[in-house]
Amino acid sequence: MERTTRQKTAIQAAIESARRPLSAQEILEEASLQVTQLGIATVYRNLKSLLLEEKVQVVTLPGENPRYESNAVANHHHHHFQCTTCQRVFDVHDCPGDLKRMAPQGFVVERHELTLYGRCADCNGADAAASTPASPAAHSCADHA
Repeated sequence: MERTTRQKTAIQAAIESARRPLSAQEILEEASLQVTQLGIATVYRNLKSLLLEEKVQVVTLPGENPRYESNAVANHHHHHFQCTTCQRVFDVHDCPGDLKRMAPQGFVVERHELTLYGRCADCNGADAAASTPASPAAHSCADHA
């Protein structure tokens, strides 16, 4: 078993307190508040250790760098939401359930992953505050439905 260092403790605490998947850069920024002079190589080295110890898991989204979330927080099957404005990723605690019926006939579904894309509450609120209902750009395609 690897020894626990201040750096590793700060990295694990950053992941657990976020309660959402974080990129290595986000982990570095948060953990640096606890341990100054923390570098990205140290973050990656400790992430590798935390993965081996099964304290964190990797969240992989197509075309994105990996993100990491705590196994203590994410101890059940769940999906993710990525904000298209700020690029942050959040947990979605609901699942559409058994997707076997969607597979081609004769295929066997072993697992599934689902990622929703849109604007998070922070970015959606910022967009709403930036536009007024009188603005011509403040309508959506749903307005024409």
